[in-house]
Amino acid sequence: MTDAAEPPRTNFIRQIIEADLASGKHTQIATRFPPEPNGYLHIGHAKSIVLNFGLAQAFGGTCNLRFDDTNPHKENVEFVESIQDDVHWLGFDWNDRLYFASDYFEQLYGFAVELIGKGLAYVCDLTAEEVRTHRGTLTEPGRESPYRNRSVDENLDLFARMRAGEFEDGVRTLRARIDMASPNINLRDPVLYRVKHGVVHHQTGLAWCLYPTYDYTHPISDALEGITHSLCTLEFEDHRPLYDWCIDNVSVPCKPRQIEFSRLNLEYTLMSKRRLTELVSESHVQGWDDPRMPTIAGLRRRGYTPGAVRSFCERIGITKAENLVEMAMLESAIRDDLDASALRRMAVLRPLKVVLTNVAHGHTEQLEARNHPKDETLGTRLLPFGREIYIDRNDFEEHPPKGFKRLVPGGEVRLRNAYVMRCDEVIRDATGAVLELRASIDRETLGKNPEGRKVKGVIHWVDAQQGVAAEVRLYDRLFSVPAPGSGGADYRDQINPDSFQVLDGCVLEPALREVRPGERFQFEREGYFIVDPDSTPARPVLNLTVGLRDTWGKSQR
Repeated sequence: MTDAAEPPRTNFIRQIIEADLASGKHTQIATRFPPEPNGYLHIGHAKSIVLNFGLAQAFGGTCNLRFDDTNPHKENVEFVESIQDDVHWLGFDWNDRLYFASDYFEQLYGFAVELIGKGLAYVCDLTAEEVRTHRGTLTEPGRESPYRNRSVDENLDLFARMRAGEFEDGVRTLRARIDMASPNINLRDPVLYRVKHGVVHHQTGLAWCLYPTYDYTHPISDALEGITHSLCTLEFEDHRPLYDWCIDNVSVPCKPRQIEFSRLNLEYTLMSKRRLTELVSESHVQGWDDPRMPTIAGLRRRGYTPGAVRSFCERIGITKAENLVEMAMLESAIRDDLDASALRRMAVLRPLKVVLTNVAHGHTEQLEARNHPKDETLGTRLLPFGREIYIDRNDFEEHPPKGFKRLVPGGEVRLRNAYVMRCDEVIRDATGAVLELRASIDRETLGKNPEGRKVKGVIHWVDAQQGVAAEVRLYDRLFSVPAPGSGGADYRDQINPDSFQVLDGCVLEPALREVRPGERFQFEREGYFIVDPDSTPARPVLNLTVGLRDTWGKSQR
């Protein structure tokens, strides 16, 4: 489901698939998206979702959703359900191809027995720390385990007893028997199985106390499902020889090809599930769907659309080169999407009352305004206009800086969709702070410019009597530096203290009185906003999705 405005760009993976189909190597492709259900998906996973499901759609193939659920200590049903919701929200469907790696536990066990029978796997009694010390370094070969040459019969017996639960956690593992001198450390007799007692698996319960590792499970699951192209990020490139070794040495029905591409690294965010989990568990954010989080749930609550996320993933492309993508690219994608669809409304976020002295008490008129300046089919709405209105405090300056084009004492501005207004008097409270303004309107300027003078500024407003009280939540980038945590820094020290602000007492135009969660609007001159799930009919709550333009760079200088 790729937007027509963003046609799929060619890349090296598409070229590989095209060549495989042209040569007859495959008549139909099969891809898969294989998340581990140990957290919520983030924008980096969206890139993989769009790639895998998008390629399957483009070439008339299939894409499976498979949960790699081999680590029950960190996995649960909440994550399983959230991942399915996210894939559907992005616009993709796996139809009847929902799988779990745990579906194959019995077959995986049988393949391990096959490896033992071929002398290609053995039960090892070394502890995890001893395995690490025996593994060697990038410049020194590893040392063989003293248990490496156990007989096939002894290994089969011990492995069966591991499954039966006779041994405590960490006492014994099953390791592949490959090459302790290999320059690729991943081939130095990697662990294939480990014992985990007393953990309730979200799919299998307590049926197993013996769990396969990811590096063993993943290639075999791909082969059992008939996957043709197994796409993963570059950190798995060094694991590819082990992926191929597993497939080549057990009796699986096909031989998928693993292809690596660069992961998404996005400015001002973290893409590590472990770090994101820490942000949630340490209460630096308000949950996995906090609108500052790069999770798909967070982006959705922030007001991002599926189309904008898909468009962003298409724009950044697929390469093998690691890079840091500018946040402005993601923000540009949502602006482009919402500019065409979001209804325009007026909202005063920091109200300053203005009394129009030449408008009679009790007078109200209805002014017509278009719902969208570029799309007449979206119709119009009526704006009540009376003696008292609210404008934004930021639109008034007693001592304006150079270039200020909004309201000043004695100056004029145009009220959006209404009249030209002149500020006649500033009313202060006992402390000297500006309390309200007294102003007057030029009744000859509705829908036309005043004669004999030029008014440069245009500001928005809301009728004070019929405006709707609301809470508006302003969100900004969670971190104050482009690459949080780099150079050994603690990412916690780089959290932007201004990333979240609640404005209570905002006033919205009456057309926003009965908004529903999930509705999106452009607040004129402010930005794009979405109605939050916390919103109620009595108290609307809206979240800032993105401003009308990128002002981050200027604000940081």
